[in-house]
Amino acid sequence: MSAAADYSRTAEGDADALHFTGALTLSQLGDVPARLKGEAPAARIDITDVHRMDTIGAWLIYRLARDYDAEVIGADQDEANLLDQVSRADKPVKVRPDRTPPLIRVLAQVGEATDAAVRSTLGLVGFFGALLIATWNVITHPRRFRYNAVVQRFEVVGVHALGIVGLMSFLVGIVIAQQGAVQLRQFGAEVFTVNLIGRSAVKELGVLMTAIMVAGRSGSAFAAQIGSMKLTEEIDAMRTIGVSPMEALVLPRALATTLLMPLLGFYAAILAIVGGGIFCWITLEIPPITFVQRIREVVPMTDLWQLLIKAPVFGAIIAMAGCYQGMLVQGNAEEVGLRTTAAVVQSIFLVIVLDAFFAVFFTALGWP
Repeated sequence: MSAAADYSRTAEGDADALHFTGALTLSQLGDVPARLKGEAPAARIDITDVHRMDTIGAWLIYRLARDYDAEVIGADQDEANLLDQVSRADKPVKVRPDRTPPLIRVLAQVGEATDAAVRSTLGLVGFFGALLIATWNVITHPRRFRYNAVVQRFEVVGVHALGIVGLMSFLVGIVIAQQGAVQLRQFGAEVFTVNLIGRSAVKELGVLMTAIMVAGRSGSAFAAQIGSMKLTEEIDAMRTIGVSPMEALVLPRALATTLLMPLLGFYAAILAIVGGGIFCWITLEIPPITFVQRIREVVPMTDLWQLLIKAPVFGAIIAMAGCYQGMLVQGNAEEVGLRTTAAVVQSIFLVIVLDAFFAVFFTALGWP
């Protein structure tokens, strides 16, 4: 058993020294700290004969050296390291951190957001590459294609979305007709409300509003489903038994969303036109036959081609963003909610950016 701690005052030359012996540990200190309170300062603290020391003993020696402005001698390598660690901890702790200047704080937040956006974009590009590899693997090995999973995604992404997408598009068509009629009435050009409804619904609003609705409905569901599977280690189990998560989970969702977006976009555009047509019939007294005839005259076929080209691209972006964010889930259940939100925000942002790009691109092609 270790000897109890003790000390004695010795003279070394012209200076006094406190010579410690035994074990400077919590269980062996005894009344040493109380006795030291009455001691006169010493120039040196000798711990040569201390054969064991813990953090409490190191703090006692460090405090004496600090208060007496004394030199500690006789410490071996371990004791010197312990005293050094204790000295580093002897600093005032701030209850509140220093206030960062507002400009620096704003710049830091902008920098962090930019860094996160760049990393997320690069990660999405890499995820797209992995999806292409999985697609090629399925093409070269058709038996690995999961028909049931794709059909199930058709039902979830497409059939179950018909009601909300149709209602939203119908109401948006009414709003466009109402607002357009109010503004055009000032110039006596209410008849051009039909042009506004037809071109805006087919060319832009049908596919754009559908993409936003699918992103909020299906993209978030993809992120939550895959994120939950990641937390419960189901995806790791799939890899263990030789099943590729990209082929089993991501590819069916991406394929279903890509194929169904043109159909949902066309469906939304038709219902928006129907809503606008009913408003024009009731309020502007434009007969349905005249409305349909006018729609056929003012809406060029290029508008429909634009819808059918943009829709699958939007669908692929939405599916990839949802699955990518779901794959990033780790740690706890709160991460599922954060990644689900990130999936919706990222997909809507990319859809709007791509829509702006398509607008410039089609204008350059001569499809105004």
